[in-house]
Amino acid sequence: MSFYTYRNRGNERCPGQADYESLHCITEKVCIQVNKVFDSCLQQESLTGETIVLDGISDATTYTFIGLRNTTATGTLSNLTITRIPDRCNFSRVQADVSIPVQVVLSDATNTEITVPATFTVHKDVVLYVPDASIIPYEIEAVVGVMGISGNVIITGPTTAILNADVCVSIILKVVAVVELLVPAYGYCEIPPCDNFSDSTCDAFFSLPLFPETFGGGCCCCDD
Repeated sequence: MSFYTYRNRGNERCPGQADYESLHCITEKVCIQVNKVFDSCLQQESLTGETIVLDGISDATTYTFIGLRNTTATGTLSNLTITRIPDRCNFSRVQADVSIPVQVVLSDATNTEITVPATFTVHKDVVLYVPDASIIPYEIEAVVGVMGISGNVIITGPTTAILNADVCVSIILKVVAVVELLVPAYGYCEIPPCDNFSDSTCDAFFSLPLFPETFGGGCCCCDD
């Protein structure tokens, strides 16, 4: 089974929905080390005509754009600048270039698909709550997602090309720090055994009793 199978429902030592009664099962206060998110924001936008450099392809054929997706959910930040906003306590202007690893799928003149790794970069200029300086420093992180809608490949050299693409971009910028946080706990989590996947064709047969039922079925139904 898993945490969320019906056979594990009601187990207070497994994750699930909490109600008023479950609060009485808290057994201790626990210090855990976690990435605390002090602030975050999401930006989703459609970008047209974005330029992506492609390397390692041949100029001996033409290419047709098929698709584009990010290969990881983590973006790399560069040129990061954090500027305090004087009239807003602990808020700052956060500027950065977010680089997103992507896979570009193309087909050549023979309809053979190829996959080309590349990097797509987006500039961000947002306002976030940024805590004051501390011994344990905060960091700015990016969670990313990119999907290509359409594109046009332009050969620029023997092994290079430029992809002009229309893309959908989702980026979450977060202010995080590794902290030791005190939280209420139910004790250690109970890990349920796994359910092996199996075909359900035989379930009805396997649910039958192994042996025939004894006369009377365990009920007292004798005639007087």
